[in-house]
Amino acid sequence: MFKRNNNRNYVNLMDERMFLLNILWDFDGTLFDTYPAYTKILHQVLNGKVDEKEIYARLKVSFSHAADFFNLTEEQLNKVGQLVIDLEPSDIKPFDKVEEVLKFVDKNVIMTHKDRDGVLKILNYYGWNSYFIDMVTKDDGYPRKPNSASYKYLHENHKIDLAIGDREIDLIPAKELGIKTCIFQNENVDADYSISSYSELLKLLK
Repeated sequence: MFKRNNNRNYVNLMDERMFLLNILWDFDGTLFDTYPAYTKILHQVLNGKVDEKEIYARLKVSFSHAADFFNLTEEQLNKVGQLVIDLEPSDIKPFDKVEEVLKFVDKNVIMTHKDRDGVLKILNYYGWNSYFIDMVTKDDGYPRKPNSASYKYLHENHKIDLAIGDREIDLIPAKELGIKTCIFQNENVDADYSISSYSELLKLLK
């Protein structure tokens, strides 16, 4: 269900940009439902000794948090990385209706901790590469979220109106820069907008 944070000054997303909107997207868990696949990989690396629900919850904070929480060794981290690389794009599904949002807005950019080749592999598989005008990946050398340096670069070049993510660390940099925020499928995070599906965001935009 769409929720608007009434403690913030609410302005319709389309009011100030003359019906043009530029969105900064997180990748994992926001554009694509990657967590089920990542949960299975971590479950495998941990030899099935940890409940998948627990793994999923830790990953939803961040991968670094999960790695620290489960005390992953360097060998285990390398194994996780290789298993992620070995995933087929068909193993990772986009969220329902997100493509309609991508088509509707003026500019879409991505900030992700994934490597560029991995991102492009998935985008090309679904024919989505043309939807994105720019992206920052781990290959670009920016500090990890919640550091705002990568967001600042994207904002300065593309005048971002809205940042969408599924975790608090996806939104902290945007808040620091004064960019409106939208949290996806996570009611525990404070944001200007909270949605459980992209159908709700489409209603807001139209």
